[in-house]
Amino acid sequence: MNMQGTQGITEQDIANYLVNTPGFFDRHADVLATVQLTSPHGQRAVSLQERQMEMLRERIKGLEQRIVEMIRNAQDNLSVSDRLHEWTLRLLLAHEPKELPQLLVDDLKQRFMVPQAAIRVWGVAEAFAELPFAGDASDDLKSFASSLGAPYCGINAGFEASRWFDEGAGVTSMAMIPLRRAEGARAFGLLLLGSPDPTRYSADMGTELLARIGATASAALSRLLPPL
Repeated sequence: MNMQGTQGITEQDIANYLVNTPGFFDRHADVLATVQLTSPHGQRAVSLQERQMEMLRERIKGLEQRIVEMIRNAQDNLSVSDRLHEWTLRLLLAHEPKELPQLLVDDLKQRFMVPQAAIRVWGVAEAFAELPFAGDASDDLKSFASSLGAPYCGINAGFEASRWFDEGAGVTSMAMIPLRRAEGARAFGLLLLGSPDPTRYSADMGTELLARIGATASAALSRLLPPL
């Protein structure tokens, strides 16, 4: 680029020239030393070196915040994993199959601080057919449970299943987790989690943890079903 004249030269032209002429500041070190920039922390002028240091400090600060956030997320994930593991062990150690549904619900509420939870299982073996958890589910609800490819999360729109909660009128958001013997099989039950907080179970929340809870509950409760 011919730098003798300035007519028609734009700032972009100058920027391109400097980027493509790495030896410019080697030949004109005095120019680099006199460059003054405006500090982002005020209107005072700072040298290029000072400005670079400020940018570097801001970048380091941003990285530190990201690292702290990653550590916090890792700690939260570990805590959830530990609680899920303890809950699973509690179910495995249960001796009486008929006590599993209530044990499952009570322990789940305690470990994961769930305000309300309920469960129903259908198609159980004859020995369990008269127990409270084995009734109160219409054919429509059973079909709905089987249609769920993933746990449902959202507002309580007066679902039939919401009547299972001890205080159903106070539940504004809920999760409905289908129970299956195997992936793709028809549901043999439904696990409900409820909260008075309308944002606790929202339609856009992740359902991976709920799906794992459902898989563990399904495996434990399969003891109540007749053999295939």
